[in-house]
Amino acid sequence: MTVIFLFLILHWYLSLFGQTFFLHRYAAHKMFTMSKSWEKFWYVYTWVLQGSSYLNARAYAILHRMHHAYSDTEKDPHTPQFFKEVFSMMWHTRKIYNGVLHNTLEIDEKFKKNYPVYPVIDQLADSWASRLFFAFLYIAIYVKFASVWWLYLFLPIHFLMGPIQGAVVNWAGHKYGYRNFNEKDHSKNTLVFDFLMLGELFQNNHHHAGARPNFAAKWWEIDPVYPIMKLMHWIGMIKLIPLASSNKN
Repeated sequence: MTVIFLFLILHWYLSLFGQTFFLHRYAAHKMFTMSKSWEKFWYVYTWVLQGSSYLNARAYAILHRMHHAYSDTEKDPHTPQFFKEVFSMMWHTRKIYNGVLHNTLEIDEKFKKNYPVYPVIDQLADSWASRLFFAFLYIAIYVKFASVWWLYLFLPIHFLMGPIQGAVVNWAGHKYGYRNFNEKDHSKNTLVFDFLMLGELFQNNHHHAGARPNFAAKWWEIDPVYPIMKLMHWIGMIKLIPLASSNKN
């Protein structure tokens, strides 16, 4: 049982780090720069850790930029304001994501630039062979270490890790919490120390300053990923963009 819980926690946070650090703060917002070698490393990292729920960096970046531009309006690809429960919002987001991914949805040109694209990696990572491989890997770990039947109820979290994490952020972050800034949307800060979503639940702060690498804004708020980014900057893995703290795009 202990192994299963450790696996669930590790998978949750390692996958989430790929989503917040690489897909969100880098692919969507370009809060920092990195070499092509490191970019490819984090691209593959995000694929391996998201596994069966792999999210394409280009599609993620475009959807997230649309979310900022149309926040909590009918054009927002993932707002809870028009849905009674989270699953309907997730299904709506999936349809828009697939439209962007397969180029069947008309997108404003301003969203379609400056994101990492590796077609060969995407072709492999987005294949059913890859998704099924990771799904069977998760099942094999549970078969090996699950000591009671109800532990298998956690498997869907592994299968849909990326979309679930995105849904938690967009549902909770636009419905529950407090506001530091009077934005025109419904964005809120859900936790003062966002240990659950690694800073992603500071939605009000983030919508106020979209390119600011530290999602915390007040002295008593803690974004656990920002100190890691500062360390990466110090060792030369990434280069934080100085103007990002005041850039609202």
